[in-house]
Amino acid sequence: MTFSIVARSDDGESWGVAVASKFLAVGSAVPAAAAGVGAIATQADANIAYKYLGLAHLDEGATAQVALDRLLEEDEGREHRQAGVVDSDGNAATWTGSKCFAWAGGTTGRSGERGGYAIQGNILTGPEVVEAMERAWLASADRPLERRLLGALAAGDDAGGDSRGRQSAALLVVRDGAGYGGHDDVAVDLRVDDHTDPVTELARLVDLNELYLTASTPEEQVPVDDALMIELEALAKADGKDSFHMWVGSQNHEMRVGHGARPEWIDRRILAIIRGEEAQA
Repeated sequence: MTFSIVARSDDGESWGVAVASKFLAVGSAVPAAAAGVGAIATQADANIAYKYLGLAHLDEGATAQVALDRLLEEDEGREHRQAGVVDSDGNAATWTGSKCFAWAGGTTGRSGERGGYAIQGNILTGPEVVEAMERAWLASADRPLERRLLGALAAGDDAGGDSRGRQSAALLVVRDGAGYGGHDDVAVDLRVDDHTDPVTELARLVDLNELYLTASTPEEQVPVDDALMIELEALAKADGKDSFHMWVGSQNHEMRVGHGARPEWIDRRILAIIRGEEAQA
């Protein structure tokens, strides 16, 4: 009922899961990940305990295959399960039980010295889904992990995906200190629970996540001098806000503007948006 990819980035700094299914809110059941530990997808007749037990095994030092073997050994329903695991070192493992509904199967591999992936699916239109996902993954080594995972998911969807149709999709990516304000490790945690085209909708949310919730790089930061500050205040007031600071808060752009009543910098994209030079995603 589901197809997914579990992976570690080639730079060894991020772990994540992307998943889609003809199943309500697949993101609530399938993915789990912890920075510096690994990532897991549990699906088919999913055993949700795999997520927490599996991450615990990985955290204790088990490789992906050992962690998966332990989960299966302890589970009498293993032949109904499907799972993918990647560990802290990028080793990957996948399992498809003999009683999973056809077409069902998976593959694993390495992408670079430190990256690894497991791709799996059940009730698919055929093996071409997994094959397309693997090709897309391997062809996108220069992209951030969240974009690579999304691209692989979209390739699987285009290749046929779940044979029953489309309903939900999700993306989870973790890396050290990547969360909001740097206070946790969750870089991306997005779900489309019920939609006629969930993978496309997920891609839209990824764009918004990047705009609203990721910190600007130094290269994206435009210094705010006196002239630009005057312009920003005028633009904010023209939009009905008392100040530029109020405009930033109302638009959820805190991560894209330097802190303080007088910001030291503003992201180039946000500057374009407030000037009306670029439509907001």
